[in-house]
Amino acid sequence: MSDVVSGPVAHCPVGDSRARGKNRAASFGLDASVLVALLAASSAPTPLYPLYQDQWGLSALAVTVVFSAYALALLSALLTTGALSDRLGRRPVLAGALGAQAVAMVLLASADGAGSLAAARLLQGAATGVATSAAGAALLDLENPRHPGRSALTNIIAPVAGMAAGVLVSTLLIRFAPAPAVTVYALLAALFTAQAIAVTFTTETVDRQANGVRSLRPRLGVPPAVRRTLLTTGTAVVAVWALGGFYSSLGPALVRLVAPNAPQAALGMIFFIFSAAAALTVWVLRRTDPLTAAIGGCLSVLPAAVLTLSGLHGAGLPTVYGGAALAGAAFGAVSRGVLRTLLDSLDEQYRAATLAAYYVLSYLSMSLPAVAAGVATRHYGLRTTSHVYAVIAALLAAAALTALAVSRARTEPSSSPRNRPLR
Repeated sequence: MSDVVSGPVAHCPVGDSRARGKNRAASFGLDASVLVALLAASSAPTPLYPLYQDQWGLSALAVTVVFSAYALALLSALLTTGALSDRLGRRPVLAGALGAQAVAMVLLASADGAGSLAAARLLQGAATGVATSAAGAALLDLENPRHPGRSALTNIIAPVAGMAAGVLVSTLLIRFAPAPAVTVYALLAALFTAQAIAVTFTTETVDRQANGVRSLRPRLGVPPAVRRTLLTTGTAVVAVWALGGFYSSLGPALVRLVAPNAPQAALGMIFFIFSAAAALTVWVLRRTDPLTAAIGGCLSVLPAAVLTLSGLHGAGLPTVYGGAALAGAAFGAVSRGVLRTLLDSLDEQYRAATLAAYYVLSYLSMSLPAVAAGVATRHYGLRTTSHVYAVIAALLAAAALTALAVSRARTEPSSSPRNRPLR
């Protein structure tokens, strides 16, 4: 368990309360935009993978390795720096991570093969891991008492909205911009540079602690208050994030298999549909009981898998997109339910570390199955791999439903603060 003991402390100078409120509101908006931009950058390569495959002759396995290089670097960063901003402060950690993110975008723009692409994605993953836990914790620090739950909702919806935006912008640039594999990263590099500068002017919300290097020891900071919740909901998280990994890494190849003559832009749109549906679901369910949302998400996994697979049996591309939309809804519902439950029971001194633990589980669930699917695709083909992947995701969702149903039976009819609707 993490030994971080710092809490949020306002450092705004004494003065007009309205000015302080505006500063905190601006800081909140910037931190939310950082989460959106980080996840947009993470998904931007998805529509470009078919281009890389055509230009460099990459196999499906190579694509999943490049995809997983990002996720595994992100995991390593979360394990070592998840609690760093609790000790050193949000501003310096965010500014440094955003600067590294800008460098990663330059490297991605200049990549000329699988090796350089994977190296750039490694740096991007590490910078994203450092920044996401710090930005998410900063949002919680800046919670407005007049709008309870807004920070939690932003932590849930900003990443999935960012993933959708990244795929959409990248797809549009492929269609309309010259050298899209350069243009998209140049725009993101400029955005991260501007954010890194802006972060230095925001409100700091924690006191700097001594021995900040100690927080770099690999560990997961899961306080006792949320361990049971994470164990109960962990299988649901694994199921929906594994689906996300499939649509992100192998989704374009699946579209090409179902519709060989589909335009280039249609290949990356499958992950946009997945991400957009996830973001919309989080918003629609913002006032729904978290456990009910998670159960509903698990129930959606099986029909999502059936719809997607039906495209491989003659139903065509619309059913593949429909399956991606339903899978995205499952992702959004489970993510909303689990994160809201975790954050509602979270002691404020463990904010960054607990978010890091959640993302470690999430990205392991996204990356490892995707790599395994890439290997299986090489030996058994994408069609067979997709069927096996879907069956495993459905079994995981069924196991999660059992765990969530048991949890609901234990908690009813008690009324918990975590069940209060978001405003």
